[in-house]
Amino acid sequence: MAEGNLRKMKTTLDDPIQYHLSLSEELCMNDFVGKEITLTWSGRINCTNCGKVTKKSFGQGFCYPCFISSPNAAECILRPELCRAHLGEGRDPEWEEKHHNQPHVVYLAASSAVKVGVTRAEQVPTRWIDQGATAAIRLAEVPNRYEAGRIEVSLKEFFTDKTSWQRMLKNEIDESIDLEEEKWSLEDQLPQDIISYFSENDEIIELNYPVIEFPEKVKSVGFDKVPTIQGKLMGIKGQYLIFEGGLVLNIRKHTGYYVEIN
Repeated sequence: MAEGNLRKMKTTLDDPIQYHLSLSEELCMNDFVGKEITLTWSGRINCTNCGKVTKKSFGQGFCYPCFISSPNAAECILRPELCRAHLGEGRDPEWEEKHHNQPHVVYLAASSAVKVGVTRAEQVPTRWIDQGATAAIRLAEVPNRYEAGRIEVSLKEFFTDKTSWQRMLKNEIDESIDLEEEKWSLEDQLPQDIISYFSENDEIIELNYPVIEFPEKVKSVGFDKVPTIQGKLMGIKGQYLIFEGGLVLNIRKHTGYYVEIN
């Protein structure tokens, strides 16, 4: 048994990807695949920023005051084109300098469709794994979050910036996707100032998840409605636990929830 506040699972690129959950002890979640597990929510939620008890979690783990003040919950987290770190501005300029005025990668990820996304350079390939991509390639490498967001916006007419979590968990993959071809097909369609940031690194990272069997249908479950979630763990993909029968639990959505796992 282990207990503690949920945080997103730590991942290691391997074949298959390795997942670890940090509670009162470090759990290798791969070891539980194929076994019966029970997760029980105590009814308590702690803000991941200040630690205070909160009745409701905002923006994946914040109490409301932190949600409207913490740089970790700023609008540019979801919309990087609004980032002002490169101007020395933001909710916390010192934090912004350390995290957002740093090298970022614009990438293409493959699943049921091609998705464009943005992440800090140091978060490669963690970000790709968290989204449940089956493969990914670096598209552009830029000096800060704002430039990455500017490129992402310009690519939205070609690619989606959203992941269909249902199709991702059912492992509906478009096998015809060629990420390198998709990347360089943009060379004649984008302004030169964007093309100048294109990465020469064309390595395609393949991602294999610890899943025994993918479900034909999925149903999301959460602790607010079902305080105890149990069943045979059939696999892990993205930040989801996949149970027998197609029930899926989004660990990241429940950041800050105090749970016990058996």
